[in-house]
Amino acid sequence: MLIGGELVEAASGKRFDNVNPATEEVLGEVADASAEDMGRAIAAARHAFDRSDWSTDRALRKRCLEQLQAALESEREELRDEVVAEVGTPRILTFAAQVDWPLDDALRYPAKMIDEFAFERALPDSNLMGSASRRAVRKEPMGVIGAIVPWNYPVEVTLNKIGPILATGNTVVLKPAPDTPWNATRLGRLVAEKTDIPPGVVNVVTSSDHLVGEELTLSPDVDMISFTGSTATGKRIMEKGAATLKRVFLELGGKSAMIVCDDADFASVVPGGSMVCVHGGQGCAMQTRMLLPRSRYDEGVELITTAMGTVPYGDPTDDGVLMGPLVSARQRDRVLGYIHKGQEEGAKLVHGGGRPAHLSKGWFVEPTLFVDVDNAMTIAREEIFGPVLCVIPYEDDDDAVRIANESSYGLSGGVFSGSEERATAIARRIRTGSISVNGGMWYGADSPYGGYKDSGIGRQCGPEGFEQYVETKAIAWPLA
Repeated sequence: MLIGGELVEAASGKRFDNVNPATEEVLGEVADASAEDMGRAIAAARHAFDRSDWSTDRALRKRCLEQLQAALESEREELRDEVVAEVGTPRILTFAAQVDWPLDDALRYPAKMIDEFAFERALPDSNLMGSASRRAVRKEPMGVIGAIVPWNYPVEVTLNKIGPILATGNTVVLKPAPDTPWNATRLGRLVAEKTDIPPGVVNVVTSSDHLVGEELTLSPDVDMISFTGSTATGKRIMEKGAATLKRVFLELGGKSAMIVCDDADFASVVPGGSMVCVHGGQGCAMQTRMLLPRSRYDEGVELITTAMGTVPYGDPTDDGVLMGPLVSARQRDRVLGYIHKGQEEGAKLVHGGGRPAHLSKGWFVEPTLFVDVDNAMTIAREEIFGPVLCVIPYEDDDDAVRIANESSYGLSGGVFSGSEERATAIARRIRTGSISVNGGMWYGADSPYGGYKDSGIGRQCGPEGFEQYVETKAIAWPLA
């Protein structure tokens, strides 16, 4: 771990296994922190924020982010192999959102923003109560940030948190998921060995105990929690952080709709719904509900059934594979439980639904397709986080919008039509934080990402994501 600028073991000396989800083999070990270790990390971050010039020295921050960028670049291929091994992600995805996309711009964008962001702005002079005043607004760092990262896209989420947190002058305690700790400890080692980041500015604490991460939420020395994960955990963070009025950024779950209009090119669009299986469906923005018009429903079902049967899955080190295992036996069993629930509630299972007979090792679930799904069913309402697609029929555009919005979530989605104008009009009515029109890609370090409703609070990336890590101060001086 990295605590106070030192690479350390847990105070207890305990370690826990890092397991490859594709082979079920132990890759190695990592330090297993206790609440005591987390307390030391929080104290180090607090001291670095309060006693160093990190929060005020923008030039230092920019130089350090550039050093960290270079350090990560120097170990890109090692990081790639490591992510495949501990996350179980298909290797091909490391050339996209798992490694290369965030490595290309997640630190560069906030480093650039250090020069471009309006940390100070003047207000017009005032003359209230006969007192002439000069006024200004300052943006100042929040303080100590607890960054809690999930296991599905750990590098992507970590870098898109760390970048703006550091660029705005905060210090951070990073708590990776226990399922995927090594990418975070690699980051900590690079910070310690290859950057001028002062001791305590970045701390990395690994633990098999989720309650160790909760110390960040409970501590009065932590000013903000930046969390990506489940909605249930996000609500718990808000509840536990209320006593200290924690600021929060929460990027939570999703149950996104893929609306296929009756004028879309079904042959080219509908098979794309099988992308719900990429990385085992372990993505919060996955379009897990496919909405098909009744007028072309049978045609669409036939196309998506064929597509689900051709999804290449198995060994994630194989460059031709799009779907690897689920991250743990627990997650596999959770997904299988949802599949059983779907059958119980009357959805029609037309493909998959079990564990692959030809894969004796690894926590795999077959690509799974349900059709004739009612939007009130559990599998249409709750986030499964597995390779499961639900097909729901609709009557017209208004009905499609109603079904898409009839969800406690509002993270992402997609609309496909032969008319961009029609698709855009529908997209504007969907209550989500991001949406794709005819396959357009909104992703990027400059693009704010987050959700409406139970999908979260705040935004990651973009100017909005940068500014959420600062406080606002108004200042006035008497005019001479």
